[in-house]
Amino acid sequence: MKKEFNLNLAPEVAYDEAIFNSFVKKKAGVSDRDDVHVRMTRRSIDARKKKVRVNVAVEVFIDEQPSNAITYRRDYPNVSNAEKVIIVGAGPAGLFAALRFLELGVKPVILERGKDVQARRRDLAAINKDHIVNPDSNYCFGEGGAGTYSDGKLYTRSKKRGDFRRILEILVAHGGREELLVDAHPHIGTNKLPKLIAEIRQSILDAGGEIHFDTRVTDVKIKSGHANGVETQNGVLFEGKAVMLATGHSARDIFELLNRKQILIENKPFALGVRIEHAQSLIDDIQYKCGTDRGILPAAAYSLVSQAAFKGEKKGVFSFCMCPGGFIVPAATAPGEIVVNGMSPSRRDSRFANSGMVVAIGEDDYGHLIPEYGALAAMEYQRQVEQAAFLAGGGTQAAPAQRMMDFVKGRVSTNLLETSYQPGLQSVDMKNVLPDPVAHRLRHGFKIFGKTMKGYLTNDAQILGVESRTSSPVRIPRDKETLEHPQITGLFPCGEGAGYAGGIASAAIDGERIAERIAAMYIK
Repeated sequence: MKKEFNLNLAPEVAYDEAIFNSFVKKKAGVSDRDDVHVRMTRRSIDARKKKVRVNVAVEVFIDEQPSNAITYRRDYPNVSNAEKVIIVGAGPAGLFAALRFLELGVKPVILERGKDVQARRRDLAAINKDHIVNPDSNYCFGEGGAGTYSDGKLYTRSKKRGDFRRILEILVAHGGREELLVDAHPHIGTNKLPKLIAEIRQSILDAGGEIHFDTRVTDVKIKSGHANGVETQNGVLFEGKAVMLATGHSARDIFELLNRKQILIENKPFALGVRIEHAQSLIDDIQYKCGTDRGILPAAAYSLVSQAAFKGEKKGVFSFCMCPGGFIVPAATAPGEIVVNGMSPSRRDSRFANSGMVVAIGEDDYGHLIPEYGALAAMEYQRQVEQAAFLAGGGTQAAPAQRMMDFVKGRVSTNLLETSYQPGLQSVDMKNVLPDPVAHRLRHGFKIFGKTMKGYLTNDAQILGVESRTSSPVRIPRDKETLEHPQITGLFPCGEGAGYAGGIASAAIDGERIAERIAAMYIK
């Protein structure tokens, strides 16, 4: 027999397994029995009232074994001799497309410009300690993509496009915690995700797929209007039935390649701003009203959004990729630029909370660059801001920074706070780094957020610049029905870099969708 309950619990009950199980068994009237299995199926925090509560859905199995929490199995046919499809990029879109290809009897051949997750660590250390940026191996490029070493959040609003639960089950099948299936905002953690990515790689290789690291694509081969292969930096040609571009939001050389070959691409709105860092204890107190001790509760998060005007035009100002208990990392992909991003380990136990704070960027911002740069104008706007941040920071990976209230009041900070950002900070007036409309709207937004979250607007927080890789500044168009490029058959733009996803989960969903379309159209 199975009983199901929806409960509203105190945190000390919901987050302590022994206490929780005892409470649920008592609720089910079976507290004196040992042959009972309790399984939580959903958990979310409700901090809207004075006392924080946790909403929980739970199943209780009495006199029967619980069914498997996941139905997905790592059981793939061998595709060593099957038809090939070329996948450019080993981020979530490329990796999940490869797994789906295996299920469909297609051989995926993944070409990744960066290194595998283990070797990639050395290049990340070089950025943080020595300020050396490897343009092929960094926080954005390498096995697993940008999300591998920058958090592992699994939020998505793209559930209508595909099966989000399936994506979570695949992650659990490859070593992810079952809590991914339970928490309202699942999070793997940057310390856990690399091992999981390596397991996905092993599944692909064991089934006969191919993955080539340190392999940067320099050309797309087109025959009679059909993309049937790519060439790499070493002049090696890889051919297949189709080519899937899953290169991520920072592969500027791919956008430039397509532009040179007169393959249609388009400017795309994105967002740009700063990353803000508070003490996690302050965010906990604001959200949980707990003073300095949140107890058993996880590190508190927040989500903020407003509108701010510049010269009469309102645009969105909003938090992005909030990282409770996290760190700020250098995410540049080329020398001569500063880009910051955030991440959290699985336990979210850092003393710091950080979040992107960004402003919507549209053609009115980058339109003046269109006559010279055409479809790359938004990308060039993004690059110029990043280069300005590099110069302001002193020509290293030290980030330009300013205390929050000083920024709002228009004064340079005489000193800066302790930070989680390892390369260090340089005190500057951030209005000289950010474009005027962005700086103006951020100042106004911070004032609004200070009213929304009492205590948020404080000089005990600081902003670092620049947060610029929120999404791709370029869209590679595709046909709504076939999902391939409208000019080139067999060329399938995919994921975040093509403008069709916004994070690990949505990119994975898009990767599966493209794999299914390619198999249906081009595989016998």
